[in-house]
Parts: sequence; structure tokens; C-alpha cells
Amino acid sequence: MLGLASGAALAQGAAGTAAAPEPVTQVSTVADLAAICDPAAGSPLRLESIAYCQGFITAAGQYHAALNPPGSAVSRPLFCVPTPAPTVAQTGLGFAAWARANPAHNAEPALDGLLRYAQATYACPPQAAAQPARRAARPATTPR
Repeated sequence: MLGLASGAALAQGAAGTAAAPEPVTQVSTVADLAAICDPAAGSPLRLESIAYCQGFITAAGQYHAALNPPGSAVSRPLFCVPTPAPTVAQTGLGFAAWARANPAHNAEPALDGLLRYAQATYACPPQAAAQPARRAARPATTPR
């Protein structure tokens, strides 16, 4: 009888103990990234999730900046960050809010959604139409 009671107690203890949540190691979709950029306040892995989100955003932003250096004649950036720039935390929360407001994009790749958000939020000003270079007028010369 003691064996049955002990076995029942062990089974109950194992069933009553929730498995520890797994840390975020990869995001695939817009929904995944949005969830870690604005995790629940009581989430045991809240800080890890936010750190992952901010690292993802920072890496994407640095890669975009490297491909589109300021002053480049061939640069066509996807988005233009204003001055002063938002913090990475503000960007993460903004992205999560954008994802909630645009659920049609939830199954898209995370980076695609982040870039859609950046384009919608930080649109670049229209580029001026290319004007042919004009020669400066020569100053009138006086005969000597």
C-alpha cells in the first residue's frame, strides 16, 4: 500500500509541475517576432525575449545601413530613420503593435514583416527627379 501511495504522489507531483519555458532561439514569422518584441508582463523569459527582439532589429538595421550608406549615388534605402532616431525598444514595441494591426502578414518571414513595418513607419522622402547637370554661365569677359 505504501508503494501505491508513493507512486501516486510522484505521479501527481510530476503532473503538477510545469516544464520550464524554453528560451527563444529562433523566430520564423512576423507573429513569432511580434510575440517576443512585446512579451507578456509576467513571462518568465521576458528579458530574454526582449533582448532577442532588440538584437534582431539591430542586426537588420545595421545590415540595411551597410547596404545603403549615406550619400551613395546608387543607394535606394527601403526606409529612412528620422533624426532623432527611435530607441530599439520603441522600435520593437512599434513593430509588435504594427503586427497586431496587420494580421494578414503574421505568417510571412519575420524579416519581411520588419521591413514592411519600417517602410510604413519610416518612409523615405520622395527623391527629386533627376535633372541634367547645367553648366554654370561663364562670366562675361572684357576685351583687353
